[in-house]
Order: sequence, then C-alpha cells, then structure tokens
Amino acid sequence: MTTYKSETDTLATLCKKQGSAWKTINPEYATRMRLQNRFRTGVEIAQFTADIMREDMAAYDADTSQYTQSLGCWHGFTAQQMMMAIKRHQKTTKRSYVYLSGWMVAALRSEFGPLPDQSMHEKTSVPALIEEIYTFLKQADARELDHLFNDLDAAKANGGDVQAVLDKIDNFETHVVPIIADIDAGFGNEEATYLLAKKMIEAGACAIQIENQVSDAKQCGHQAGKVTVPHEDFLAKINAVRYAFLELGIDNGIIVARTDSLGASLTQKVPVSQTPGDLASQYNAFLETTPINGVEDLNEGDTAMKLNGQLCKPTRLDNGLFQFREGTEKDRVVLDCVTSLQSGADLLWIETEKPHVKQIAELVNRVKEQVPDAKLVYNNSPSFNWTLKFREQVYQEWQEAGRDLSAYPSLGDNKGLMAPEMDATELAVAADLLVQNFQRDGAREAGIFHHLITLPTYHTAALSTDILSEGYFGDLGMLAYVRDVQRQEIRREQASVKHQDLAGSNIGDTHKEYFSGDNALKAGGEDNTMNQF
Repeated sequence: MTTYKSETDTLATLCKKQGSAWKTINPEYATRMRLQNRFRTGVEIAQFTADIMREDMAAYDADTSQYTQSLGCWHGFTAQQMMMAIKRHQKTTKRSYVYLSGWMVAALRSEFGPLPDQSMHEKTSVPALIEEIYTFLKQADARELDHLFNDLDAAKANGGDVQAVLDKIDNFETHVVPIIADIDAGFGNEEATYLLAKKMIEAGACAIQIENQVSDAKQCGHQAGKVTVPHEDFLAKINAVRYAFLELGIDNGIIVARTDSLGASLTQKVPVSQTPGDLASQYNAFLETTPINGVEDLNEGDTAMKLNGQLCKPTRLDNGLFQFREGTEKDRVVLDCVTSLQSGADLLWIETEKPHVKQIAELVNRVKEQVPDAKLVYNNSPSFNWTLKFREQVYQEWQEAGRDLSAYPSLGDNKGLMAPEMDATELAVAADLLVQNFQRDGAREAGIFHHLITLPTYHTAALSTDILSEGYFGDLGMLAYVRDVQRQEIRREQASVKHQDLAGSNIGDTHKEYFSGDNALKAGGEDNTMNQF
C-alpha cells in the first residue's frame, strides 16, 4: 500500500537525483498533488469501478440486503453533491453509484435544446457527460484532501496528533464510484454501438446499459410506440460492447441488458430462421398471424411464412411494422432476459409499467429457472405515480381481504386517492410504508441488485427553483433565499455554502504557494467573505 510517507520518500529520492535544478521542488507538495490526482485516465477509473461493481455483485449474491443504489445525474456538479452528501451522512460511498440517463442527456444536455427520449441527441454528449461527472468527483477528492493537508500542517505546527491525520490521508475513501451509463439502443448498428461504447469506457464507464429497441425508432421506456429488434440484432450489440471492454483491457466490464418487451407490441423486422426452434423461430412465434390456405389469401406485398408447419402471414401495419400477439409480453421478456444472460450480459433491466414487487418477482423468478444467479437493475422511475400506485395496491389488498373501505374514495377516483387529506389515513400510511420498503423488498424477493431513479435531479432542480422563485419574486424577497437555501446549507453543513472553496479557490491558493512561495497572490485571507461561514 502506498502511503503519504512512502510516496514522499520516493519523490524526495527523485528530487535529490535531479540536484540543484529541482531545489525549489518540495517532495511533500508533489506527493499531495499526486494523491489529489489518483486517477490519471478514464480507463483507470473504469477498471477501478468495475472491480467495485463485481465485488458488490458477489456480496449481493451472498446476502440480498447488500443491494446497491444510484441517482441519475445530468451534470457533474449534481453527481459531486450527491456523493459528497452520501459520504458526509453515511460515512462511506460503498454500494452507492451514479446513473447516467439518456433521457436527461436528451432533455438537458443536447445542443439542439430540450429533446424527447428518442436518441436524437448527439451521441458524443454521453461520453462527454461521463468525463464531466468524473472530473467533478475527482475535484471533490482534491478539495477534501486539501483540507486534510491543512490539518496535517496545523498538527505539525501546533504539536497535534500528526499520525491521526496521516491515517485519515492514507485511508481516504474516494468519491469516484461506478457509473451505469445509458447507451440507449446503441445509436446505430453494431459498429456504431462499439465505437460509442469505447468512448464511454475511455471516459470512465464500467457499466453500459443497452436496450432492445430499434435504434432509429427508440422511444422512452414509459411511452407508447416501442419497437423491439430480433435477438440476433440485440446480441450483436452486446458483443460489440464486450469487445469494446476487452480492447481497452477492462476484462470484467459490466453489460446491463434492458428489455422493453413488456410494453412493446411491435417489431420492425421478421428474422430468418436457420433451424427449427432457433431464436428467430421463437421470436417469430410471438407474431400475430393469419393462416394462409391459398394464394388467394395473400394481398399484394404480403409476407408469407411457415410457423409450426403451417403457412401464415404476419399482421403488418400501414407503417410497415409487424404486430406481436397480445398476451405474449411476459414470455417475450423472459426469453429476452435468458438469451441476453446466456450471451454475455451481466445484469438485466426489465422496464415495467408500475412498481410492483410481485410482478417483477414473477418475471425474474422465471428467468432464474434457467439462469439461477440472474440479477436485476430496476428503474424506480419518476414516470410512475408512486403515491397513487401504492395506494391502489393497498386498496386492492384490503378489498380482497374483505376490509371496510367505505371511508375511502373508490378505486379509480385518482383525484380522491391523491388528495392531501388522504395523507394521514391508515391506507396512505400503509402505502407509504410499502414505498419505504420497496427497495429492500425488491432486493430480497425480486432479485433486484441495483435500484436507481433515472431522473431525480431533473425534478429536484425544477422543484427547488420553483419554490425559490415563488418566494423571492413574491412577498418573501431575499428571505426566500436566506431562510430556505442558505440557512439550510449552513445547518446541514453542506460544502456548497462555501462556494468559493467548493469551486477550487483554496486549492488554487495552495498551488500558488507551491509554485511561487511567499510571492503567491492568494484569494483567501481575512477579507474573504467565506470566513463568515
């Protein structure tokens, strides 16, 4: 293990070897700069975080209470603040990741302006955001270590416990954590998928999530019009991502295979079957078809196929897409999951229409019949009305149990079930408890290794800005900021209240001292208003 002292000794030897030419270089200062820049490349980060994820996956296999979590971040600053908050409150960053959502890249980071989640944004914006997030996380490390180095200097000057500070430095836990990054449907064919995956890994991504929708017709997982691809096309893209990992030396990179089949009723392509019962045959068996008894049953341009020994034609819509049979959704999900895991994927993502542990467990348990160690990444999506869905769930459970529900709005009265006066009722309290325990229950009962919220910082930015704007431009004036923002930052001991320090001002002053000695012109000092905090 490299320690502060061993690194300083190494650099002292190097400086001595250089003689008088390096007489102004302080080995201890150089050590500090090295420790503040532990990760030199994105590939180093990808390897470091891939190792973390693999350890976490093994820990979850042994104990399902050891599930992991993340929040979606659309800017490096939001990711930095999230990880700083986790470390401050939980005293560790273990089992905490960052999620990078293609939805938020489209809505908030595209040069075209706000876009829907349809893979219309620039593909380069995805690796650019990964790099930005890690830049901010590394800066959080540099800032916290800078404070520890100041503590070390103070301990040396004042006869304090130097070893205690050195122990904190040597055992410093980084803010750099795994990113699960959304590559949508690959932004093109398998070569395009490989090229983008490579850029994402080079930026630091250790886990890439890819979905089985058609790339040029991609839709948000919680909207209509989703079109899936045959397994052969999807597996080619999984292979492309794996080759990108291997090319860059990340032999244990993680691939998250997402299926949208639960809410997708269309396919763009009828695959060609090579042998009876192969994947193409299984995919085509889900199609809605009409029997063909003769040529007279075919219209101009119709497609004919043979399924289970019978001639038929698949139902083709006016837009050229083919329709799946209603009721095949769950079977398609299971086949998607099993096929992906048996062909190189590491984790699954099943996009659902509601957050219901029993529904998720039903699907995952069917997958586990064929792949016992199957694990899920689950989207705790803001597209769900969590309050309504869990109040409906409790209502239905109580109704089935024969409880008296006459005091409550009827099922289907969404406005009534969502009313503020419902909040304190027994039903609402029971629903909130289910929400609170959803992740624990899902990890234990439905094989969910990783829980994430895709778009939380989109909503927190909107909500906090709305609240501040209402008060500031209303009767509260400046009190809206002082009471509801700054005072809260102070009392929560958030680093952001000292925004100059958080942005790197003190690190800059430290470097000026390294480079210029007593001639350094520093921004800190008695006149710096940050001292008020």
